[in-house]
Amino acid sequence: MLLIAPSTYYASKTGAPSARAQRDVVMMPILKALFVANYRVYGARKLWIAAGRAGHEIGRDQVARLMKALDIEGVTRRRKRVWTTVRDDTAARSPDLVKRDFTATAPNDLWVTDLTYVPTWAGVAYVCFIVDVYSRMIVGWRCAAHMRTDMVIDALHMAAWNRGGLDLEGLRAHSDDGSQFTSILWGEQLAQLGAVPSIGTVGDSYDNALAETVNGYYEAELIHGPDQGPWHNVDEVELATLAWVHWHNKRLHTAHGDLTPTEFGPRWNQINQRQAA
Repeated sequence: MLLIAPSTYYASKTGAPSARAQRDVVMMPILKALFVANYRVYGARKLWIAAGRAGHEIGRDQVARLMKALDIEGVTRRRKRVWTTVRDDTAARSPDLVKRDFTATAPNDLWVTDLTYVPTWAGVAYVCFIVDVYSRMIVGWRCAAHMRTDMVIDALHMAAWNRGGLDLEGLRAHSDDGSQFTSILWGEQLAQLGAVPSIGTVGDSYDNALAETVNGYYEAELIHGPDQGPWHNVDEVELATLAWVHWHNKRLHTAHGDLTPTEFGPRWNQINQRQAA
């Protein structure tokens, strides 16, 4: 008595591959290409979603099984705290307008910013990101061989340009109490935009948790990511960061129901238009 299906028995006799095996052969290079295109950081769930968005019908369990066969896995973000905060104890400190509530009701309601650094063979590269909390989009950034105030001002100018200019009335720009963000110049530049500065009260990483999270993504996925580095100089880090920021703004975010920041941002205008109608 056969304990397997007759079709399976005859397929094994003739050596013909099963439909599942044939499907695996087709999907494995597709999944590998999607994995590589997303900085080799997606786990099974996000790779499954990415495959579906690319038009491929495949089950999540099959994606997990094929990732194991391909010997690929998502990045684990185990971030060591990088301390780039240099305080100026003589500077006036802005109030904490966030109090660890990193939610926003609209674009340009709350931006968060922070610094991190990247060791290279030719010195240290300092990187500043400005993130719109509503969409999680990186709206401004700057990479430089120093962390003077003008480098964070450059990131602010990029963010303002990306958001259409100088009318950002009501925006809160939240940071830690580094000297760049307590400087008179930072406050003046925000005031010209109609924005107000905010600085965490307690002074630990939870006061600026969302900015810390983005820095953690950046370090785990790009700087210390699979097949990345070693970094030779600041220019090399800057070029790689440019590509990563472009990808980050099109990455899948669980907090947005697996929409990308680029997709999620315009939803606010769509919701307002529907309410007005």
